[in-house]
Amino acid sequence: MNAASPLETAVQDALRTVPDPLTGQDWVSGRQLKRVAVDGSKVTLDIALGYPARSQWPAYTEAIRQALNALPGVDQVEVNWSTAVQTHAASRGQALLPGVRNIIAVGSGKGGVGKSTTAVNLALALAAEGARVGMLDADIYGPSQPLMLGLSGKPDSPDGKTITPPVNHGLQMMSIGLLVQDKAPTIWRGPMASQAFDQLLRLSNWGEPNRPLDYLIVDMPPGTGDIHLSISQRAPLTAAVIVTTPQDIALLDARKGLQMFEKVSVPVLGIVENMAVFCCPNCGHEEHIFGQDGGKRMAEECGVPLLGSMPLTLGIREQADSGRPTLVAEPDGRIAGLYKAMARQLAASLSLRPKDYSAKMPAVAVQQPAN
Repeated sequence: MNAASPLETAVQDALRTVPDPLTGQDWVSGRQLKRVAVDGSKVTLDIALGYPARSQWPAYTEAIRQALNALPGVDQVEVNWSTAVQTHAASRGQALLPGVRNIIAVGSGKGGVGKSTTAVNLALALAAEGARVGMLDADIYGPSQPLMLGLSGKPDSPDGKTITPPVNHGLQMMSIGLLVQDKAPTIWRGPMASQAFDQLLRLSNWGEPNRPLDYLIVDMPPGTGDIHLSISQRAPLTAAVIVTTPQDIALLDARKGLQMFEKVSVPVLGIVENMAVFCCPNCGHEEHIFGQDGGKRMAEECGVPLLGSMPLTLGIREQADSGRPTLVAEPDGRIAGLYKAMARQLAASLSLRPKDYSAKMPAVAVQQPAN
């Protein structure tokens, strides 16, 4: 390997002074810098982020240019960005799901806090930022993702054994709602519901050949009952996100949901506070209908990040009900920007967690010695 030129060394030293805004690491120490090329006074960098953040590339580039343009001999800086999401260790050392790098559960202690709406918009936000994403609707009794993603009809089964999840808005999605009769209630006992989830998870053809999903978002059922424990133990979950409202009753149940994930060794990446404030569309007056800063206090008490606080707006509900969630209906709007910021934060936090190296381990064979 050729030794780095003095200018290449100076470039790397300068890059060490530019931290990644979301991880706090610089791109050299974090091993995201893949190549440095110097051609006269032009410097070209290849950087592969461990999380999707396509909307932030221009701002990241400007920060790097400011640092490198201060170096003598540098007149032009070009940065080629890419996304390289790594596979992270699953809970309890479980075997990974074929076609999926990471599985993130979105849960809540109770219903009615906007968990499913948050889950689908976070999934769409991750996809908008450059990741390959799928959605699994694990709410066997009240599946809502088919409506939110505008999907209907039974999915294809290419071999009569596995299922190909349908795609809409660039998102793969599988739900029991696509398999049962429309509007028919699912009257199953716990073991049947757990088995149904297991089949949805493992018999679906996630990802594409040689192109696995970076993230599979699991929209968990509300509560912390038997089926939630079964899902947490059966699925190789990488991490979880908790959704709540600022209301004390919701916070009480959300804490139970967080503790459930902790007990089954699933790290919680953060808390999303829904319906934090209502802003009157006519006069602009703000009212904290469900209380104020409840999610922030819970995050501080539990020692996990507050990913964001979402306002109570009519548009979020109307867009989800129409099959065009906010990230689809208004991709460049303020609310979509809030979802993207939360998605980037949780993905960046996940990128810092231990990687899964099981696929790289050499096979070990034990043989009986010959007599």
